[in-house]
Amino acid sequence: MNAHLNASDWIAEEPATDTRKIEREQIKLEKRLCREVGRAITDFNMIEEGDRVMVCMSGGKDSYTLLDILRKLQKRAPVKFDIVAVNLDQKQPGFPEHVLPDYFKSIGVEYHIENQDTYSVVKRVVPEGKTTCSMCSRLRRAILYKVADELKCTKLALGHHRDDIVATLLLNLFYGGRMKGMPPKLVSDDGRHVVIRPLCYVPEKDTARWAQYQQFPIIPCNLCGSQEGLQRVVVGEMMREWDKKFPGRIESMLRAMGHVVTTHLMDPKLHDFKNARATGIADPEGDTAFDHEEFPMTPTLPGMQVVQLG
Repeated sequence: MNAHLNASDWIAEEPATDTRKIEREQIKLEKRLCREVGRAITDFNMIEEGDRVMVCMSGGKDSYTLLDILRKLQKRAPVKFDIVAVNLDQKQPGFPEHVLPDYFKSIGVEYHIENQDTYSVVKRVVPEGKTTCSMCSRLRRAILYKVADELKCTKLALGHHRDDIVATLLLNLFYGGRMKGMPPKLVSDDGRHVVIRPLCYVPEKDTARWAQYQQFPIIPCNLCGSQEGLQRVVVGEMMREWDKKFPGRIESMLRAMGHVVTTHLMDPKLHDFKNARATGIADPEGDTAFDHEEFPMTPTLPGMQVVQLG
Protein backbone atom coordinates (compact mmCIF):
# COMPACT_ATOMS: atom_id res chain seq x y z
CA MET A 1 0.00 0.00 0.00
CA ASN A 2 1.33 3.46 -0.83
CA ALA A 3 2.59 5.45 2.14
CA HIS A 4 0.41 8.50 1.40
CA LEU A 5 -2.85 6.56 1.77
CA ASN A 6 -4.71 6.95 5.04
CA ALA A 7 -7.68 5.40 6.80
CA SER A 8 -10.18 7.77 5.22
CA ASP A 9 -9.35 6.31 1.80
CA TRP A 10 -10.86 3.03 2.96
CA ILE A 11 -14.08 4.47 4.31
CA ALA A 12 -15.38 6.79 1.61
CA GLU A 13 -19.13 7.22 1.79
CA GLU A 14 -21.31 4.68 0.02
CA PRO A 15 -24.48 5.66 -1.84
CA ALA A 16 -27.25 6.80 0.47
CA THR A 17 -28.82 3.95 2.39
CA ASP A 18 -32.55 3.47 2.54
CA THR A 19 -32.97 4.54 6.15
CA ARG A 20 -36.62 3.54 6.08
CA LYS A 21 -35.59 -0.11 6.12
CA ILE A 22 -32.54 0.02 8.36
CA GLU A 23 -32.51 1.23 11.93
CA ARG A 24 -30.31 4.18 12.80
CA GLU A 25 -28.18 2.10 15.17
CA GLN A 26 -27.48 -0.46 12.47
CA ILE A 27 -26.25 2.26 10.13
CA LYS A 28 -24.02 3.71 12.85
CA LEU A 29 -22.65 0.26 13.65
CA GLU A 30 -21.86 -0.47 10.01
CA LYS A 31 -20.00 2.81 9.67
CA ARG A 32 -18.08 2.14 12.88
CA LEU A 33 -17.09 -1.36 11.77
CA CYS A 34 -15.93 -0.11 8.37
CA ARG A 35 -14.03 2.73 10.01
CA GLU A 36 -12.23 0.54 12.55
CA VAL A 37 -11.36 -2.19 10.06
CA GLY A 38 -10.18 0.43 7.57
CA ARG A 39 -8.07 2.05 10.28
CA ALA A 40 -6.47 -1.28 11.18
CA ILE A 41 -5.70 -2.08 7.54
CA THR A 42 -4.04 1.31 7.14
CA ASP A 43 -2.16 1.35 10.45
CA PHE A 44 -0.55 -2.03 9.81
CA ASN A 45 -0.52 -2.08 6.00
CA MET A 46 -2.55 -5.27 6.04
CA ILE A 47 -3.82 -5.29 2.47
CA GLU A 48 -1.89 -4.12 -0.58
CA GLU A 49 -2.48 -3.76 -4.30
CA GLY A 50 -3.09 -7.13 -5.95
CA ASP A 51 -3.46 -9.10 -2.71
CA ARG A 52 -5.54 -12.26 -2.70
CA VAL A 53 -6.96 -12.45 0.81
CA MET A 54 -8.05 -15.79 2.23
CA VAL A 55 -10.75 -15.14 4.83
CA CYS A 56 -10.82 -18.08 7.23
CA MET A 57 -14.47 -18.88 7.98
CA SER A 58 -15.44 -20.90 11.04
CA GLY A 59 -19.16 -20.18 10.84
CA GLY A 60 -19.04 -18.00 13.95
CA LYS A 61 -20.14 -14.37 14.34
CA ASP A 62 -16.60 -12.96 14.07
CA SER A 63 -15.61 -14.60 10.80
CA TYR A 64 -18.96 -13.71 9.22
CA THR A 65 -18.48 -10.09 10.28
CA LEU A 66 -14.92 -10.06 8.95
CA LEU A 67 -15.97 -11.35 5.54
CA ASP A 68 -18.91 -8.97 5.35
CA ILE A 69 -16.92 -5.84 6.24
CA LEU A 70 -13.98 -6.73 3.98
CA ARG A 71 -16.37 -7.14 1.06
CA LYS A 72 -17.87 -3.72 1.80
CA LEU A 73 -14.42 -2.15 1.94
CA GLN A 74 -13.35 -3.96 -1.21
CA LYS A 75 -15.87 -1.90 -3.19
CA ARG A 76 -14.41 1.43 -2.08
CA ALA A 77 -10.78 0.60 -1.23
CA PRO A 78 -7.89 2.64 -2.71
CA VAL A 79 -6.27 -0.63 -3.81
CA LYS A 80 -7.63 -3.63 -5.68
CA PHE A 81 -7.63 -6.99 -3.92
CA ASP A 82 -9.47 -10.29 -4.19
CA ILE A 83 -11.24 -12.27 -1.48
CA VAL A 84 -11.73 -16.02 -1.19
CA ALA A 85 -13.69 -17.43 1.75
CA VAL A 86 -12.29 -20.70 3.09
CA ASN A 87 -13.89 -23.10 5.56
CA LEU A 88 -12.23 -26.14 7.05
CA ASP A 89 -14.93 -28.77 7.54
CA GLN A 90 -13.46 -30.77 10.44
CA LYS A 91 -16.21 -33.40 10.28
CA GLN A 92 -17.64 -32.64 13.67
CA PRO A 93 -20.76 -34.71 14.37
CA GLY A 94 -23.88 -32.84 13.35
CA PHE A 95 -21.99 -30.12 11.48
CA PRO A 96 -24.42 -28.64 8.91
CA GLU A 97 -22.07 -28.81 5.93
CA HIS A 98 -24.53 -27.09 3.59
CA VAL A 99 -24.81 -23.83 5.58
CA LEU A 100 -21.60 -22.09 4.58
CA PRO A 101 -21.62 -23.09 0.89
CA ASP A 102 -25.22 -21.92 0.63
CA TYR A 103 -24.33 -18.62 2.27
CA PHE A 104 -21.28 -18.07 0.06
CA LYS A 105 -23.34 -18.74 -3.05
CA SER A 106 -26.07 -16.37 -1.88
CA ILE A 107 -23.65 -13.44 -1.57
CA GLY A 108 -21.62 -14.34 -4.66
CA VAL A 109 -18.20 -14.67 -3.04
CA GLU A 110 -15.50 -17.04 -4.25
CA TYR A 111 -15.12 -19.85 -1.74
CA HIS A 112 -13.43 -23.14 -0.98
CA ILE A 113 -14.47 -25.88 1.47
CA GLU A 114 -11.60 -28.05 2.73
CA ASN A 115 -12.77 -31.40 4.08
CA GLN A 116 -10.42 -32.88 6.69
CA ASP A 117 -11.48 -35.12 9.58
CA THR A 118 -9.46 -33.43 12.32
CA TYR A 119 -12.27 -34.01 14.80
CA SER A 120 -11.57 -37.75 14.98
CA VAL A 121 -7.84 -37.11 15.33
CA VAL A 122 -8.32 -34.72 18.24
CA LYS A 123 -10.77 -37.02 20.01
CA ARG A 124 -8.43 -39.98 19.56
CA VAL A 125 -5.27 -38.22 20.72
CA VAL A 126 -6.50 -35.91 23.49
CA PRO A 127 -7.57 -37.70 26.71
CA GLU A 128 -11.18 -37.26 27.81
CA GLY A 129 -11.62 -34.09 29.84
CA LYS A 130 -8.41 -32.45 28.60
CA THR A 131 -8.37 -29.22 26.58
CA THR A 132 -8.63 -29.83 22.85
CA CYS A 133 -7.86 -26.26 21.70
CA SER A 134 -4.09 -26.63 21.29
CA MET A 135 -4.19 -29.81 19.23
CA CYS A 136 -7.14 -28.59 17.17
CA SER A 137 -5.51 -25.25 16.35
CA ARG A 138 -2.22 -26.87 15.28
CA LEU A 139 -4.01 -29.18 12.88
CA ARG A 140 -6.13 -26.33 11.50
CA ARG A 141 -3.10 -24.12 11.01
CA ALA A 142 -1.15 -26.66 8.97
CA ILE A 143 -4.13 -27.42 6.76
CA LEU A 144 -5.02 -23.77 6.15
CA TYR A 145 -1.42 -22.93 5.23
CA LYS A 146 -1.55 -25.69 2.63
CA VAL A 147 -4.86 -24.41 1.28
CA ALA A 148 -3.47 -20.86 1.08
CA ASP A 149 -0.64 -22.15 -1.10
CA GLU A 150 -3.01 -24.07 -3.34
CA LEU A 151 -5.31 -21.06 -3.78
CA LYS A 152 -2.33 -18.71 -4.28
CA CYS A 153 -3.43 -16.43 -1.45
CA THR A 154 -1.03 -13.73 -0.29
CA LYS A 155 -2.73 -12.92 3.04
CA LEU A 156 -4.63 -15.03 5.58
CA ALA A 157 -7.30 -13.00 7.39
CA LEU A 158 -8.47 -14.25 10.79
CA GLY A 159 -11.52 -13.07 12.73
CA HIS A 160 -9.84 -12.29 16.05
CA HIS A 161 -11.21 -9.05 17.50
CA ARG A 162 -10.01 -6.55 20.11
CA ASP A 163 -11.18 -8.65 23.06
CA ASP A 164 -9.40 -11.76 21.74
CA ILE A 165 -6.16 -9.80 21.52
CA VAL A 166 -6.39 -8.39 25.06
CA ALA A 167 -7.49 -11.78 26.42
CA THR A 168 -4.38 -13.38 24.90
CA LEU A 169 -2.20 -10.81 26.66
CA LEU A 170 -3.90 -11.55 30.00
CA LEU A 171 -3.66 -15.31 29.47
CA ASN A 172 0.08 -15.02 28.92
CA LEU A 173 0.44 -12.77 31.96
CA PHE A 174 -1.64 -14.94 34.29
CA TYR A 175 -0.70 -18.41 33.10
CA GLY A 176 2.35 -18.13 30.85
CA GLY A 177 4.60 -15.72 32.75
CA ARG A 178 5.30 -13.61 29.66
CA MET A 179 4.06 -10.42 28.03
CA LYS A 180 2.79 -11.64 24.70
CA GLY A 181 -0.37 -10.83 22.84
CA MET A 182 -1.91 -11.56 19.46
CA PRO A 183 -0.39 -9.39 16.69
CA PRO A 184 -2.51 -7.54 14.11
CA LYS A 185 -0.11 -8.66 11.37
CA LEU A 186 2.76 -11.12 11.41
CA VAL A 187 4.57 -13.57 9.17
CA SER A 188 3.42 -17.11 9.93
CA ASP A 189 5.56 -19.58 11.86
CA ASP A 190 6.45 -21.41 8.63
CA GLY A 191 7.78 -18.15 7.19
CA ARG A 192 5.69 -18.44 4.04
CA HIS A 193 2.48 -16.56 4.82
CA VAL A 194 1.31 -13.22 6.19
CA VAL A 195 -1.46 -13.46 8.77
CA ILE A 196 -3.66 -10.42 9.37
CA ARG A 197 -6.38 -9.60 11.93
CA PRO A 198 -8.44 -6.73 10.48
CA LEU A 199 -10.88 -6.78 13.44
CA CYS A 200 -8.11 -5.93 15.92
CA TYR A 201 -9.77 -2.60 16.88
CA VAL A 202 -13.32 -4.00 16.97
CA PRO A 203 -14.90 -5.00 20.32
CA GLU A 204 -16.64 -8.36 20.48
CA LYS A 205 -19.98 -6.76 21.35
CA ASP A 206 -19.95 -5.07 17.93
CA THR A 207 -19.43 -8.31 16.01
CA ALA A 208 -22.21 -9.92 18.07
CA ARG A 209 -24.62 -7.09 17.31
CA TRP A 210 -23.71 -7.04 13.62
CA ALA A 211 -24.28 -10.80 13.38
CA GLN A 212 -27.74 -10.29 14.86
CA TYR A 213 -28.59 -7.45 12.50
CA GLN A 214 -27.43 -9.41 9.47
CA GLN A 215 -28.92 -12.70 10.68
CA PHE A 216 -25.83 -14.67 9.75
CA PRO A 217 -26.39 -18.46 9.84
CA ILE A 218 -24.17 -19.09 12.88
CA ILE A 219 -22.71 -22.58 13.30
CA PRO A 220 -21.77 -23.51 16.90
CA CYS A 221 -18.48 -25.29 17.59
CA ASN A 222 -18.85 -28.71 19.20
CA LEU A 223 -15.16 -29.14 19.91
CA CYS A 224 -13.08 -26.51 21.72
CA GLY A 225 -15.87 -23.96 21.89
CA SER A 226 -18.09 -26.33 23.85
CA GLN A 227 -15.65 -27.07 26.67
CA GLU A 228 -16.24 -25.52 30.07
CA GLY A 229 -13.67 -24.14 32.50
CA LEU A 230 -11.15 -23.15 29.84
CA GLN A 231 -8.65 -20.47 30.87
CA ARG A 232 -9.70 -18.32 27.93
CA VAL A 233 -13.35 -18.61 28.96
CA VAL A 234 -12.50 -17.53 32.51
CA VAL A 235 -10.50 -14.53 31.30
CA GLY A 236 -13.26 -13.61 28.85
CA GLU A 237 -15.86 -13.57 31.61
CA MET A 238 -13.57 -11.41 33.76
CA MET A 239 -13.09 -8.93 30.90
CA ARG A 240 -16.83 -8.67 30.27
CA GLU A 241 -17.38 -7.95 33.95
CA TRP A 242 -14.71 -5.23 33.87
CA ASP A 243 -16.22 -3.69 30.75
CA LYS A 244 -19.66 -3.66 32.34
CA LYS A 245 -18.56 -2.05 35.62
CA PHE A 246 -15.72 0.11 34.35
CA PRO A 247 -16.07 0.93 30.63
CA GLY A 248 -12.82 1.77 28.89
CA ARG A 249 -10.52 -0.72 30.64
CA ILE A 250 -10.24 -3.08 27.67
CA GLU A 251 -9.62 -0.21 25.26
CA SER A 252 -6.91 1.12 27.59
CA MET A 253 -5.19 -2.28 27.66
CA LEU A 254 -5.26 -2.45 23.87
CA ARG A 255 -3.67 1.00 23.64
CA ALA A 256 -1.00 -0.11 26.11
CA MET A 257 -0.02 -2.93 23.75
CA GLY A 258 0.89 -0.27 21.20
CA HIS A 259 2.82 1.92 23.66
CA VAL A 260 5.47 -0.35 25.15
CA VAL A 261 8.29 1.28 27.12
CA THR A 262 10.97 -1.42 27.00
CA THR A 263 13.32 0.39 29.40
CA HIS A 264 10.71 0.16 32.13
CA LEU A 265 10.17 -3.57 31.93
CA MET A 266 12.61 -6.34 32.89
CA ASP A 267 13.60 -8.13 29.69
CA PRO A 268 17.39 -7.97 29.17
CA LYS A 269 16.89 -8.95 25.53
CA LEU A 270 15.04 -5.68 24.95
CA HIS A 271 17.26 -3.39 27.02
CA ASP A 272 20.87 -3.65 28.17
CA PHE A 273 20.33 -3.18 31.91
CA LYS A 274 23.72 -4.64 32.86
CA ASN A 275 25.69 -1.98 31.04
CA ALA A 276 23.51 0.98 31.98
CA ARG A 277 25.77 3.86 32.99
CA ALA A 278 25.19 7.48 33.94
CA THR A 279 25.92 9.76 30.98
CA GLY A 280 25.25 13.15 32.55
CA ILE A 281 22.76 13.85 29.76
CA ALA A 282 19.14 14.45 30.77
CA ASP A 283 16.64 11.98 29.31
CA PRO A 284 12.86 12.42 29.80
CA GLU A 285 12.52 8.64 29.44
CA GLY A 286 14.93 8.02 32.29
CA ASP A 287 13.95 6.73 35.71
CA THR A 288 12.02 9.18 37.89
CA ALA A 289 13.00 7.17 40.94
CA PHE A 290 11.23 9.13 43.67
CA ASP A 291 8.14 10.27 41.78
CA HIS A 292 4.80 8.52 41.86
CA GLU A 293 3.46 8.13 38.35
CA GLU A 294 0.08 9.82 38.01
CA PHE A 295 -2.86 8.26 36.18
CA PRO A 296 -6.37 9.52 35.43
CA MET A 297 -8.71 9.14 38.37
CA THR A 298 -10.49 5.83 37.85
CA PRO A 299 -12.12 3.24 40.14
CA THR A 300 -10.07 0.20 41.08
CA LEU A 301 -10.73 -3.03 39.23
CA PRO A 302 -12.90 -5.76 40.79
CA GLY A 303 -11.04 -7.58 43.55
CA MET A 304 -8.04 -5.24 43.40
CA GLN A 305 -6.65 -3.90 46.68
CA VAL A 306 -5.06 -0.47 46.89
CA VAL A 307 -1.64 -0.69 48.54
CA GLN A 308 0.12 2.45 49.77
CA LEU A 309 3.86 2.32 49.14
CA GLY A 310 6.52 4.24 51.02
